[in-house]
Amino acid sequence: MSADPRVSIHPDSSVLLAAIAARLITKLVDAQDRYGEATIVLTGGSMGIGALKAVGESAACRAVNWSKVNVWWGDERFVEADSTDRNTVQARAALLDRLPLDPERVREPGAAGEFATSDDAAADYARRLAEAAAAEHDADVSDSRRSEPNRVPRFDVLLLGVGPDAHVASLFPEMAGIRETERTVVGVENAPKPPPSRISLTLPAIKSADEVWMLVAGEDKAGAVGLALAGAGPVQVPAAGARGRSRTLWLIDAAAASRVPEELVRKEPASA
Repeated sequence: MSADPRVSIHPDSSVLLAAIAARLITKLVDAQDRYGEATIVLTGGSMGIGALKAVGESAACRAVNWSKVNVWWGDERFVEADSTDRNTVQARAALLDRLPLDPERVREPGAAGEFATSDDAAADYARRLAEAAAAEHDADVSDSRRSEPNRVPRFDVLLLGVGPDAHVASLFPEMAGIRETERTVVGVENAPKPPPSRISLTLPAIKSADEVWMLVAGEDKAGAVGLALAGAGPVQVPAAGARGRSRTLWLIDAAAASRVPEELVRKEPASA
């Protein structure tokens, strides 16, 4: 089961980034209050990295117990580990290296040089996700404990950017990755934007998240946003398939919202 999308529109990208940061800090604190820890799946791109910078600039940043935050990534460029093309490298520079994170809780996807192919790196990432899910299952003593562990751990919030072609993570229109229904992680070759080799969570893994937040700014994304929210199919419009189990939230600026169906727009406070 997944949640229908809600849309929150902000006047420009700077206001939007501040609102994302406020929401994210609140979400992590709430998750820690409930579970004792919080798990976030990060994204790259201008909005994903900009949101991390905004978190670091917020006075409320210290409200989060960062030593109890688990960090994963929704996708990664399959390049050398120290390449500035990598989402992980950009995220560390933007925020992560300044936080008191537990290194054991920061799970970076594998890089070129560590693995021969993107498929090999994807298989390793899927294995680590499954191991984390199994450990989480073993530690669960609640009455609602599942009989078997999931293939991925609990994701409290999963962040995604959206490309002008409506791709999310590294799931591109009409390519094999967006059609995957069984694996949690796939290798991607011949991506239509550089670098061509990547690894990505699949839609089944993305849709396991409690909340999925789509972070979008710019008029060049308006067409993709409009199609995704109008009910297009995910093979042609991957962003349409990204849904959270309890909440799917589109956090967008006015420029990206020009083609959003009016009935989907809900004005809500940035801290909600």
